[in-house]
Amino acid sequence: MMSMQQATIGHGLTAMPVNTVTISLAFASLYLLFVFGSAVYGAFFGPLSSFPGPKSRALSILPRMLDIIRGNEATELPELHKKYGPVVRIAPSEISFAGGAQAFKDLHGFKNTVHKDPMFYGKPYNNVENIITANDANHSRQRKLVAHAFADKSIKDLEPMLKQWAGTMLRKLTERVGQPTDMLKYYNCTTFDIMGDLSFNESLNMLEDGEYSSWVKAIFLGVKSASHLRAVKMSGSLGQYIVDEWLYNSAVVRRKQAEHWNHSKDRVDRRLEKVPDRPDLWSKILVKSSGPDGLTLEEHRGMASLFMLAGTETTATALSGVTYYLLRNPEYMRKLTNEIRAAHASFDDVTLESIQKLRYLQAVLQEGLRMYPPVPTHLGRRTPAGGATICGYAIPASTSVAVHHLSTYRSEEHFKNPYKFAPERFLADPEYANDHLDALEPFSTGPRNCVGKNLAWHEMRLLLCTTLLHFDLELCEESEAWADQKIYILWEKKPLWCKLTKVTA
Repeated sequence: MMSMQQATIGHGLTAMPVNTVTISLAFASLYLLFVFGSAVYGAFFGPLSSFPGPKSRALSILPRMLDIIRGNEATELPELHKKYGPVVRIAPSEISFAGGAQAFKDLHGFKNTVHKDPMFYGKPYNNVENIITANDANHSRQRKLVAHAFADKSIKDLEPMLKQWAGTMLRKLTERVGQPTDMLKYYNCTTFDIMGDLSFNESLNMLEDGEYSSWVKAIFLGVKSASHLRAVKMSGSLGQYIVDEWLYNSAVVRRKQAEHWNHSKDRVDRRLEKVPDRPDLWSKILVKSSGPDGLTLEEHRGMASLFMLAGTETTATALSGVTYYLLRNPEYMRKLTNEIRAAHASFDDVTLESIQKLRYLQAVLQEGLRMYPPVPTHLGRRTPAGGATICGYAIPASTSVAVHHLSTYRSEEHFKNPYKFAPERFLADPEYANDHLDALEPFSTGPRNCVGKNLAWHEMRLLLCTTLLHFDLELCEESEAWADQKIYILWEKKPLWCKLTKVTA
């Protein structure tokens, strides 16, 4: 039989776990109550509570995460802006703008006070800031060193190289006459081969192979993965830790990153060691990089990797989009082909100067960029300490803010019949006299706008003209609904199947 002392000790030992569990449950309950109370307060009484939007999105980050994971921004955000107006609270600490020129000016202009949202932009593989991720001072230095290489005159100096690749595309498409042809693939292969030649003075041989290289396939997969990881990071500190400290540092991810990095690093290293027999982008960049403030070797490598990401897929996306909408609107296709063929008897007559003068071509490309912007989502920004004023709204500190391109371009506040493909709106047609054409900024604006936009414009004009000068296109049945796509930062594109017929004199 136990003594009284033994009984007392035994009772204490059995009671202790119960007390621990009770205390743990109490703390967990208090924590959950605090989290719930904070969410309710932020949604209904916090500094963003006056902004319109669904209360479910003000209460929880989950709907926003699901937008990104499911890839449904193409439908969800334009509908939210249509229902709630040009300024919408789409998450507990995120405001989306579809406010046109003023929103672009306040968020991206030369006097803006907001900065890039680190949640949106990943850290460079070599930990050396590039022209995208650098702070304002370093960005300004890097941009000055490369901007002249993308000036209009500099791009026209590269015309022989650009025409050579357009000619290669023409030859490869001629081999496909009468067969279903994925125009998206041929546009992509051409733009990647061009950028490989411009950046490394060597081709990726994708046009000749008629297939994406393993490197390019990895790039496409990486964009979708980055979108999903961004959604995880939005969940909070734990999500950020999982992505930044665990996933990005895992052996598998580091190996894939290294493979991509080394692919461009090895090529740019070879380019820097030789004197090419014809000019390329680096011929001009190196002239400016010889001084003490010039690009370092690691910055050269980072810049080349960035050019291969930003200067290829987006141009091919724009060309695919405009091709699709022209095929869906035969009357506009006829107008454009008539303009191109009246101005050029053959490919030899096509020059960057001649096609730059084609007014209807320019209007078609602008309307294509409006209907199907290559970067349809936000370019995330975050307000500084003290907050910022955007479109007349006082936005508190540490709020994620951005212009949503697709919502802006499909807003009736800016464009009449926004879902109609109508190049005339860019040709002073009276029907579209009230359109806010300055709300279209597919290359962004301000000091951090796309440094390569002149190259993109010349490529788009040249490759579309080359195609339509020589071929009549017919949209295949399986691509009738091609534009119904998901968004994972960029569009998740399907093959654009077309039938090509050679134009005879």
